Amino acid sequence: MPIHTVGSKTLFAQRIKIGFSGGSQLAASWPRPPAYRYEILDLNSQVGNCIPLADIRMGTLVHDIEYHPGKGAMLARAAGTSAKIIKEPASQCLVRLPSGVEKLIDSRCRATIGIVSNPHHGARKLRKAGQSRWLGRRPIVRGVAMNPVDHPHGGGEGRTKGGRPSVSPWGKPTKAGFRAVVGVGKRRI
Repeated sequence: MPIHTVGSKTLFAQRIKIGFSGGSQLAASWPRPPAYRYEILDLNSQVGNCIPLADIRMGTLVHDIEYHPGKGAMLARAAGTSAKIIKEPASQCLVRLPSGVEKLIDSRCRATIGIVSNPHHGARKLRKAGQSRWLGRRPIVRGVAMNPVDHPHGGGEGRTKGGRPSVSPWGKPTKAGFRAVVGVGKRRI
C-alpha cells in the first residue's frame, strides 16, 4: 500500500494519495502534527483517524467533515483549518466550523481528527501579478482609468471623475442611502 504526497490546485494543504492492492486509489488531506505533547486516551483519538462523529470526544478538533453520511468530506478542508465538536454526540452532533457557524450534523458522518496541514498558507505573499493570475484572479481596474465607453467615470484629460458621484459601471450609485446618523437632533426638555 504505497503512499505518495500530491498537490492540489484548489486545496492548498498537503494531500496524500493511497494506492490499494486492488488498483483503486484514494486522496486525503494530510493532518498537521500537534505542536504540543498530548496523551492518547484511546486508539480512536489519534491524529489522522477518520471515524464517525459519534465516536469522537467533545472538544476534539476535526477536519474533512462529511455533511451527509457516505457523501465524502465537504467541510473544513482548506489549509490550516479545523472544526471543533461542541456538543456530546447523540443522533446529531453540534460542530463549530472555521467560520464560527455552529451546525448540527448527523453523528453517522465521518471526520478526520486533527488540523489540516499547511497552516501558513494564508500568510504566503504573492511575488508578482502573474502568480495571482495563475490562481484564476483577474485584475481589478479602476473606473477612472477606463475609457468613457467602459465606465461612467472613464475618459477626460488627466485624473477626473467627470463631475458626478461614484457610480457602478452600469450607472447605479455606489454610495446610495443615508450617510448621516438618523434621529440625531436637538433634544426637547
